[in-house]
This record gives sequence, structure tokens and C-alpha cells, in this order.
Amino acid sequence: MHLHPNLEKAYSRDTMSARQAQRLAEFIAFGPFVFQASRLMVSTGILSRLRDGEQTLDEIVATSGLSRYAVKVLLEASLSIGTVLIDPEKDTYSLSKVGWFLLNDPATRVNMDFVQDVNYEGFFRLEEALREGRPAGLEHFGDWPTIYEGLSSLPPQVQKSWFGFDHFYSDQSFREALEIVFSYHPRVLMDVGGNTGRWAERCVAYDPQVRVTIVDLPQQIGLMQRATAGKPGAERISGCPMNLLDPDARFPEDLHPDIIWMSQFLDCFSEEEIASILQRAALVMGPQTRLCIMETFWDRQRFEPAAFCLTMTSLYFTVMANGNSKMYHSDDLAALVAGAGMEVEAVHDGLGQGHSIMVCKLKA
Repeated sequence: MHLHPNLEKAYSRDTMSARQAQRLAEFIAFGPFVFQASRLMVSTGILSRLRDGEQTLDEIVATSGLSRYAVKVLLEASLSIGTVLIDPEKDTYSLSKVGWFLLNDPATRVNMDFVQDVNYEGFFRLEEALREGRPAGLEHFGDWPTIYEGLSSLPPQVQKSWFGFDHFYSDQSFREALEIVFSYHPRVLMDVGGNTGRWAERCVAYDPQVRVTIVDLPQQIGLMQRATAGKPGAERISGCPMNLLDPDARFPEDLHPDIIWMSQFLDCFSEEEIASILQRAALVMGPQTRLCIMETFWDRQRFEPAAFCLTMTSLYFTVMANGNSKMYHSDDLAALVAGAGMEVEAVHDGLGQGHSIMVCKLKA
């Protein structure tokens, strides 16, 4: 199994003392308590005020909008969680390093909103989703087979957090990704699963000659058309409605793409569905066509916290998104590429927030 050396060090040996292991076990047992208390320490502004300097309990109560009791239980929980420190001599509280990251790290803030607004209540049904192979938690929002059909109908705050999560990770990689993709000098680019068209907008801005066709669900094409309307280069962005889960649905054969782009897309499908999508993509490829798959492969992460976020995100796909997909190991996706009659030509790692681009071509 491929693992980044840092992940091999973290995942192949047990380095905790018994006391550390016991504490982590209790941390897991009280995980929902830890999350909600920490979220409220952020949303009520208590952590922000502690970032500005140490404060007494009375000073925190005066500016929090909460009762003395509420502030006390949150502060005491936060001491145990590790986001807050206390000076016993002065009876003042201050922000810890963990609290600083919780408050200031953009990825952590995006992840927290995503967990709270999109996932939290639905996750009670994780076991049901795992046993039945369907997104049982999605029923909290509506009666759709996957979250993608329901995106345009989700409550506004849920949409905001979902798109914030999705865009944060992809947008961080776009600049480097554009350089890699356009080193092949494409004139026709097929963006499969193009969502709201953010990548397409970047492409037409990067190269005034390129034309982009987004292939996605009809609902997503509608969102894309509204999002790109009136933007520079929008006349070179078109949509092709297609249910990619339909094994009989074919990619447009008259497009003759130079690049087929799949960004944070294949992780939305099971291995069987990915095999079907890749096989159909291969049918519209020529010898010079390149399939560029951009994913956050958990095994190729340089830092272990990134791998942690990705393996946890797999559970979102299980219970909320579709019930059968995940954040993939790069070996698994490479095997599916080979099964579709292609080979991996190159892998570019370390883009943005831990993305990789797997460049594939037809087997000779």
C-alpha cells in the first residue's frame, strides 16, 4: 500500500502511552460534546476575546451575552478539551494553541461549519447508512437518492456551508492546476462534474482560446448557467446535461476534447460507478487526449491532519451524500483507470490543500 512517509510513521506503529491512549478514548466517547462546546466558544465570540488577551470569568460574562452558569460550563469544558488555559494565581483564562487554530485556521473553520450545518443531525444514522448502502442521514433534509439532486433545494445556510467546504479545497489548487492542464495547450476542455462553473471560469480567463463544456446533472447545469451569466468568457462555457450514474448515458462524441477534467468528482461515486464513468470517458478520447483527475488522495498527504480530515470526509459520503463513495487511496483509483483501458502518465502532488492531479492517457 502506498503511503506518504509521514503517514507511514503515524499509521504503522503505536506511539502513545497508556495514559494518552485512555484520554483519547474518552475524548472520542464525548466527541459530540467536545464539538458543540467548541463550536459555541467560537460562535459566541469567547475565543476571539481570549485571543485579544487573558480575561477573568466576570469579564467574559460581561461581554458574552450568556449567563454566568453558561460561561462557566463552557470554560471548564474547554479547559479539558484543550482550547483554553487558566492561570490559577490570577484566575484568568487565555487561548491555547489548539484554540488559536480552531479560531484562525481557515480549513478548520470551513470544516466546523460543514460538520454543523450539513452533517451533524444526519450522522445519528451512520450505522443505518453503512448497513444499507444508502445516505440514510440525507432524509433529514429531503427525499433524494443523493445530496447532489437536492443541492439547489437545501436550506440557504446548509448550501453556504456545503459550497464553502467544496470550494475551499478546490479553489486553493486552481492556480497550480491551471499551469499543469494548460501545459498540454488544450483548445477544447470537457469539465465533468463542473458544479457551479468556478473551474470553467478560471480556464476561460487563463486562455482566451479555450472552450469549456461542463457535463453534469441538469440541476447543476442550471446552477452553473446562473452563476456564470454575464461573467467574462461565459460565451465560451456551455453545458451538457447528463446523468452520469446512467450506464447508458454517453459523453458528447462530437466534442473531441483535448482535456477531460474531473476535479473532486470521482470521490462522489462507488468503485463500480467510477469504472463505468472512466470506461465511457475513454470512448471519446484520442491518442492525444489527457484525462486529468484532481483528487485529495488520503495516502498522498504530507501532513497527517490532512489525511485525518479526508478519512472523516469519507463518512460524510456514506451517511449524507450517496451511501457508497469515499475519499480514495491513489492505488485504488489507478487500478480503475487501468481497468478502463488507460494508464497513469504522471501524478502531480502537493497542490493547494493537499490535492494531486493524476494525468491519464489511453494505453498504447
